[in-house]
Amino acid sequence: MRVLAVASEAVPLVKTGGLADVVGALPGALAAEGIAVTTLLPGYPAVLGAIDRAEETWRLDALPGGPARILRGRAGALDLAVLDAPALFDRPGNPYLGSDRTDWPDNGIRFAALAAAASRLAVQGAGFEVVHAHDWQAGLTGAYLRHGGASRPVLFTVHNLAFQGAFPATLFPQLGLPDAAFALAGVEFYGGVGFLKAGLWYADAISTVSPTYAAEITTPEGGMGLDGLLAGRADVLHGILNGLDTAEWDPARDPHLEARFDADDTAPRALNRAALCRAFALAPREGAPVFGFVGRFTWQKGVDLVLDALPALLDAGGVLALLGSGEEWLEARAAEAARLHAGRVGFAMRFDERLARLIYGGADGVLVPSRFEPCGLTQLCALRYGAVPIVARTGGLADTVVDANEMALRQGWGTGVVFSPASAAMLAAALRRAAALFADAPTWRRIQANALRTDVSWARSAARYAALLRALARR
Repeated sequence: MRVLAVASEAVPLVKTGGLADVVGALPGALAAEGIAVTTLLPGYPAVLGAIDRAEETWRLDALPGGPARILRGRAGALDLAVLDAPALFDRPGNPYLGSDRTDWPDNGIRFAALAAAASRLAVQGAGFEVVHAHDWQAGLTGAYLRHGGASRPVLFTVHNLAFQGAFPATLFPQLGLPDAAFALAGVEFYGGVGFLKAGLWYADAISTVSPTYAAEITTPEGGMGLDGLLAGRADVLHGILNGLDTAEWDPARDPHLEARFDADDTAPRALNRAALCRAFALAPREGAPVFGFVGRFTWQKGVDLVLDALPALLDAGGVLALLGSGEEWLEARAAEAARLHAGRVGFAMRFDERLARLIYGGADGVLVPSRFEPCGLTQLCALRYGAVPIVARTGGLADTVVDANEMALRQGWGTGVVFSPASAAMLAAALRRAAALFADAPTWRRIQANALRTDVSWARSAARYAALLRALARR
C-alpha cells in the first residue's frame, strides 16, 4: 500500500529535533512491512538542493500564500514530494525561526500551505491510501481534506503536545477553509486557530510516540489544554514507541567515534572516553564517572535541574560534558558552571554531531532529566552506545529504561537509573546512586551490557504502525 507522509523536517535534510529523526527513519522501517511512503516536505533550500533529478508534478494556484508547485524526486533513501514555494520557504537557517531567534511571523500561512498541498496531493497523487500527518505543522491536512470533500483516512502523530501551532483568529480568512470550520468542532481553539487541535479533531486515528505519554496527555496535568479532546478520542489514540535507525546509529561503524566497538567488545569505548574528555577539557578523577548531556537547553529538558544538582555530581568525583543550545538563561548558567569548574564541567553551546556521538560512545552515563518527554531519542542513543541513561520517570523515558535497582539487578535486569519526580533533589540522589554503581565495576559492566543489548530498533513499532495504517486503509 502507499502512504503520503506530511512533515516539516526529516533527516538527513533538515532537523531541529526528534521529529526529523522519526520522519526520516520510519519510511525505511515501513518498507520492510510492505508499505511505500512518499514524504511531502517544504521546499527549504537544503531540501531542494538534495533532490536527485527533481521533476515538476503539479502546479497549485490557490494555496495560502500564493501559487506553488510540487516537485518529485529522491534524496538518499527518501521518496520525496516537495512544496516549492520560494516566498514561503526559501529562507536560510532554522525552518521556523528568523535570525533574531523568534518565529517567522507568517508561520501560520507557511504551514497552512503545506497542509493544503498535502490534501491535494493525497487525492490527485498516484494511489495514496492513507495520509500520515506529523505534528502541528501538518495539522490542517485533515481539515482541508474534510472540507474539500475528499476521502482519505488520516493518521495524525503528535511528537510533542507542547508545540501547538496556535495563531490568532485573524489568520482564518487567509486559510481558504469554509466559515463552518471555525468552530469548536473544527479548527477553533480558545478563540484562535489551533493547528495541532485541528489535527487531533479531524484525524481518523491519532498516535503519539510512547504508551505512557499517550496516557499522560489525556490528563489535566499532561494534556496542555487538550486533555478533554484527547480523552474523548481515547478509542483512536495509540502510543507507539519511537525507534532508531540502527544502521545509522551503530557504534561498530560510526565514523564520528574515535574507536568503534560493539556489545561483544566494549574495550575501545575507553578511547572514546579519552577523546571526549579532551574535547571538553575534562580531567576525571581515577575511578569516577564521566557524565554527558545532549539536547535542547529548555525547561522541558531539565537543564536547570542538571545545574542545580551539579554539587552532587562533583562531590561524587564525576565530570560533566554539556552539549546543546536554547534558552539564553540556561546557556548563561551552563557557561558560568564551566568557568567556575574548569576541568570538571565542559560546555559546547551548539549542536555538533561528532561531539554528540562522542558523548554517547564515550560517556559512562547520559543525563535525561526531562520534566516531560513524549518519547525521547537521547536515551535510545545512549542505550545503543552503552552510555548508561539516568532518566526521569516520565513518558517514553519510563517506557524504555529499566531501573537498575537491587531487585532488578538480582534478576540480571536493569539498563539505567530512573528517578521520580523530576526535581534537582531526586536527580542528585540518582547521580549519587549512579556513582556508587559505577564504583562497583562488575555491576556497572552488567548494566552497560544490558543497555547495549536493548532492542531500540524500529522493528516492533513499524509493525504496529503498519497494522494501524492498513486498518485505516480498509476503512
